[in-house]
Amino acid sequence: MPAYRFWADVVVLVHALYVAFVVAGLVVVLVGAALRWRWIRNFWFRIVHLSMIGIVVMESLAGMVCPLTTWEAALREKAGDDALYPGSFLGRCIHSWLFYDIPDWVASTAYCLFGAAVLAAMIWIPPARPWARKGCGLRVLRS
Repeated sequence: MPAYRFWADVVVLVHALYVAFVVAGLVVVLVGAALRWRWIRNFWFRIVHLSMIGIVVMESLAGMVCPLTTWEAALREKAGDDALYPGSFLGRCIHSWLFYDIPDWVASTAYCLFGAAVLAAMIWIPPARPWARKGCGLRVLRS
């Protein structure tokens, strides 16, 4: 059973890192824009960031439970743990940071508002388009 508990902890850690990337990503983009950091306009970073919150919003609007939550709960059940109060120290710490007892509509509203903020940042602080770099594409030769 300790193996199931270990893998449940790995899943909840990955879940926490996912959430941290989504939240910190927007903060970094906003701060980076104010401080004129060029790297925050990286196209792939911004597309991955938008896609990650987009997945959360779509799951929420569809009434789905996050697959990572389902997977962790199944592993905890196999380990003999209560899904709400994981048996390991790491699991308890991450769980208390990640999960809150709030109505589903509150969580969905928060996800949608956060997703809208990330989308607004994509519009107002657009990423650099890799295909628009100098030297890319065809050049017109002039005589």
